[in-house]
Amino acid sequence: MQLINPQMVQELLDKLQDQDLYIHLEMTTGAYASHEDESKFTASTFIKNGVVRYDHGSIAGFGPYRVGLKMEQGWIYAQGLTHVDETETERLIMAGHDSDGKLVVALQLSKEPF
Repeated sequence: MQLINPQMVQELLDKLQDQDLYIHLEMTTGAYASHEDESKFTASTFIKNGVVRYDHGSIAGFGPYRVGLKMEQGWIYAQGLTHVDETETERLIMAGHDSDGKLVVALQLSKEPF
């Protein structure tokens, strides 16, 4: 993975819009590492292989980035994204890592299940 290039991400968002896609979205404030400090509040969100269709996708910010997907009935967005898999041309795979390199947020879109 490499640091996000917003123009590349926007091009993939445009390419994938108006299609049924599988989404993987997760966020954690440290749930994977709470065993190191039990006093630390943790929260997480996880959805894998939900089906979404968006009519507008956009990336915003200056790093970390926010990606929003506007659907007929609402929005999905992920904030804190820092990296993208630059080898993907048919799927969008992004992650946000904290200053220690730990995963904080992931957003992935694909025509095939994950």
